[in-house]
Amino acid sequence: MKLNSNLKVGKNYKETSIIDVNSIKIGGKKLTIIAGPCSVESKEQINDISKNVKRSGASILRGGAFKPRTSPYSFQGLELEGLNLLKEAKKNTNLPIVSEIMSVSMIEKFIEDVDIIQVGARNMQNFDLLKELGKTKKPILLKRGFSATIEEFLNSAEYIMSGGNENIILCERGIRTFEPFTRNTLDISSIPIIKKLSHLPIIVDPSHASGISSLVEPLSLASISAGADGLIIEVHNDPKNALCDGEQSLNINEFDELVKKVKLVANAVNREV
Repeated sequence: MKLNSNLKVGKNYKETSIIDVNSIKIGGKKLTIIAGPCSVESKEQINDISKNVKRSGASILRGGAFKPRTSPYSFQGLELEGLNLLKEAKKNTNLPIVSEIMSVSMIEKFIEDVDIIQVGARNMQNFDLLKELGKTKKPILLKRGFSATIEEFLNSAEYIMSGGNENIILCERGIRTFEPFTRNTLDISSIPIIKKLSHLPIIVDPSHASGISSLVEPLSLASISAGADGLIIEVHNDPKNALCDGEQSLNINEFDELVKKVKLVANAVNREV
């Protein structure tokens, strides 16, 4: 596959990008670990998790306030209250926060409240949203769509880039295949392919890729070996009682052990955590 040489996301456009998020560098030799719950559920929950993931080695806190769910009857998030709780957790830990945006109408609020705006898999080709995010300077975490090709993925990033916002972090989160054992199939090959085609950093979401907590560790280590610039991992203080995606979430101790192994693999491939 050869991208149009005029694309700003293409390798021909510039050298490898390093995205600065509150002085935390994503890309280059630095390996970034983002961690937190699928959804913000309460003040106690997000404060407990944020303090623990920071102690283990995470440098950015993730948490869903607005949750796009397949079923309209599933927990949809605490919405604005969830954003406020994330802001409080940031104040307590000094961790930058990333949360998913759902609509154009929320852009101003997200610019004010979060440090990285996440565009989820369902919105990867919401071109109106991407165009408006391109008018901002806020770092954008763009997740690959369920059935998107790598070319479609990079062209979605181009929609943001073409508006003037070059602060884009790509996220491989698995694609839908015929295999039903896992939630999705992690496309490890997309990491070196995107590294070859684009200057943008790419991180991996092993939690959504597998949907199974026991697979998060091997997929994380494989992703780093393949050249990923970071990981975004779901961590919960009580996964069995989580309101969202508990089956794919690590508990605090499991996350702590994973980070130790991540550091070993990162060192082996000449990366820093």
